[in-house]
Amino acid sequence: MQRFLLLTLLLFSVSVGCSDSSNDELRVLSDGEAGDASVTQSTADADGESKKKSVAFVTNQIADFWKISEAGCSDAEKDFDVEVQVRMPSQATAVEQKRIVEDLLTSGVEAIAISPIDADNQVDWLNSIAQKVPLITHDSDAPASDRLMYIGIDNYAAGLACGELIKQSLPDGGKVMLFIGRLEQDNSKFRRQGVIDALLGRDRDMQYYRNQADSWDPVDGEIVGDKYTILGTITDQGKPEIAQSKAEDALNTYPDINAMVGLFEYNPPACYKALEKADKLGTVKLIGFDENDITLQAIKDGTCGGTVVQNPYAYGYESVRVLTGILDGKADAIPESKYLDIPPRTITKENVDEFWADLRAKKGQ
Repeated sequence: MQRFLLLTLLLFSVSVGCSDSSNDELRVLSDGEAGDASVTQSTADADGESKKKSVAFVTNQIADFWKISEAGCSDAEKDFDVEVQVRMPSQATAVEQKRIVEDLLTSGVEAIAISPIDADNQVDWLNSIAQKVPLITHDSDAPASDRLMYIGIDNYAAGLACGELIKQSLPDGGKVMLFIGRLEQDNSKFRRQGVIDALLGRDRDMQYYRNQADSWDPVDGEIVGDKYTILGTITDQGKPEIAQSKAEDALNTYPDINAMVGLFEYNPPACYKALEKADKLGTVKLIGFDENDITLQAIKDGTCGGTVVQNPYAYGYESVRVLTGILDGKADAIPESKYLDIPPRTITKENVDEFWADLRAKKGQ
């Protein structure tokens, strides 16, 4: 008798579900909301019970910077009742990033936020992902792709701000070496160019470089201005140990260097260690980017002139918020501009304590 009742209830449930398509809760968003991707507003497990939506936050490598983003993702996971997977490539390569994303899709993730490693050469692949699930970019954009929007800073403006810090540290001019992970990323190119334009006194903006693909300053060789000379741009492909080794080499190669500028989160600490080893802390000026603890302590100690910080916590939190909104079918999930501006901040000795205390609170320290 009990088995008969259960079977009757099951048949009734199936017949109701088939006759009422509104219970499917399956919706395909318009082109203005989520490209061509089909989005399920809610899913169910094998027992028919409601299951949390699943979104992913993919970085371009492993770094302390991304641990702050992970804290933002964790808070958003609770606030929006969604499952979030944070994945960081062990190797900073497009191949490893692609492998991670393919694994996520196989596991059933429903939406992805990604910081592309090589935007120009990843367009076709990113477009293929955008056909399957809602896709947004964070930290570094891929504007030529079908991504739905970008969350991050104006990296050219951030580079200009970093250039101003250099000028404050070297008001009479000098020779400057730039250090950065790689230049394939959209954010890298604009950040570096902003620094150069600030030092050379150029009146340009991001759109200038978008419109003129051949206008970037060369990486090799000196770039000479009236007061400042950029000795070169040294890349390390996202490897801190190589960054330090190359910083040490630069100090030996250019004994008259006046400033070292690290444009990825781990670059200022690498330069700091190289300067400390050469007993040149304070003699050669150090200017940073992002908020590594070594960088912040050096600012407090007066051996780093300052740093321009992003807001990686917001990158994580806002990415989850936006992706959840897209999955929920919210019309305002994506702004008309397809850009959520997270303004950069300049951190110096005057505000480093306040900033660091807030950062520790966000990280739960």
